[in-house]
Amino acid sequence: METPAYQRVLLKISGEGLSGPGGSGLSSEHLTRSAKQLAELHQMGVQVAVVIGAGNFIRGAVISGAVGIGRVTADQMGMLATVINALAMQDVLESMNVPTRVCSAIGITALCEPFIRRRAIKHLNEGRIILLAGGTGNPFFTTDTCAALRAAEVGADVLIKATKVDGVYSDDPVKNPSAIRYDRLTFDDVLAKKLAVMDQSAIAMCRENDIDIIVCNLMADGVVTRIARGERVGTLVTSAADK
Repeated sequence: METPAYQRVLLKISGEGLSGPGGSGLSSEHLTRSAKQLAELHQMGVQVAVVIGAGNFIRGAVISGAVGIGRVTADQMGMLATVINALAMQDVLESMNVPTRVCSAIGITALCEPFIRRRAIKHLNEGRIILLAGGTGNPFFTTDTCAALRAAEVGADVLIKATKVDGVYSDDPVKNPSAIRYDRLTFDDVLAKKLAVMDQSAIAMCRENDIDIIVCNLMADGVVTRIARGERVGTLVTSAADK
């Protein structure tokens, strides 16, 4: 078995990365593609923690403004949606004979176990992929912040943010074909330029805990295994420009 460059990774997957047409619901194709990438990491011997967003079902900040539901309730609905995505991913992974646990920050003991840091680390050490659901368990915090927090808590070597684009750009590459893709950025660069990598609290948390972020396109086959091997893929966000 090859020796990976990273022993323990946290992968942040957007809800839209699992979605069907129109960016909503679940797509069997996208769910299976994502699960295969996780399974490949597992086969390499990498310890894998996963945080999945809920944008394919609901965004608390959006529904609160559009429907008139209070922000706290809307965010709680979003937390529940992350559990839906985690359970779906668990089922697909286990159909591939990959052992998993869903660990939720909100109590739903009939469906999954609570997130307890020491227990989650034990699952990683015993070769299980952990799917971290329920966000932080608190309103007003995004799943990006949850990913940064959990990466720090479980001692991840790197946080991989898997999106639908192949890195961080100076502008929206869909709207601006002249947008420049960055190969490497510092945390201070991201904050100063207000680049759309992750929200500012997530960036600050990764900077404080010296956890590199790699932004990549999850739709590209084998991208996360290439990262695990140490290949330069996507955009690296780090504490030092020359790292």
